Amino acid sequence: MAFEEIFPPHQLPVRSLCFRCPVEARELEQVTLASVDEVATFAVDKRRDEHLSGRWLLAQALDRWGLDPTQLEVRRTELRAPVLAYLSGIWVNTPLPSMSIGHAGGWAYVALIEPGWSIGIDAEPAERGIASNAFDMMAKGDELLWLQKNPEQAIQLWTAKESVQKAMQMGMHLNPRKIEIPIGLGVVNISIENSKIQLQSWAFLGSRIALAWRQGSVGLRTSEDDLLDVTKKAMSEQEWGVGCKTSRGNV
Repeated sequence: MAFEEIFPPHQLPVRSLCFRCPVEARELEQVTLASVDEVATFAVDKRRDEHLSGRWLLAQALDRWGLDPTQLEVRRTELRAPVLAYLSGIWVNTPLPSMSIGHAGGWAYVALIEPGWSIGIDAEPAERGIASNAFDMMAKGDELLWLQKNPEQAIQLWTAKESVQKAMQMGMHLNPRKIEIPIGLGVVNISIENSKIQLQSWAFLGSRIALAWRQGSVGLRTSEDDLLDVTKKAMSEQEWGVGCKTSRGNV
């Protein structure tokens, strides 16, 4: 199995795609969207294999979306959130989908959602446990009391919080203790920093998967975006016709 599509129990309100593939050793030159500089920072093979498998899977997902991954790259925001962008020199500014990547239990996961939205996917082996002395690092107040009484739900709660962190494009810059998850079936609604987030969590072939999404996303401007804006402004201020601006006068 090269990769497989994952179908959440509840369909999202806009176009989205989710996939997973096994984490495998891959050659850097064969992974279109790999970051050479980022790969060079990995001290262990496991992290390298996860990164390359995730970027390989992202290319497959983009191809399914209808995009050419060889024209794209992954860039990072100030908070290290990954975002898609066209390669310099492509001169295309069509909005791109938002994306999220995760790795766990020997699998890489990728989720895409249509432009103007943000998505986060996280997964862990369903049988994985979390030590009780870590509970107060991920929850507080009534949620912490509930977690202490229901420790078997810890992994569901943790994957849900990580998916929200990714959908907010903040990662660990958003303290998990500030994310209160209403545990339950179906799609749950969360409000964080004036953002309305929807979340669903489910079991899938021995894994616990969480998917969060919201309207709004962080994009990166490029020098080409700036030049296009200047060109549009110049065109709006000129009288454009065939050839160039002309003026009549008496000779």
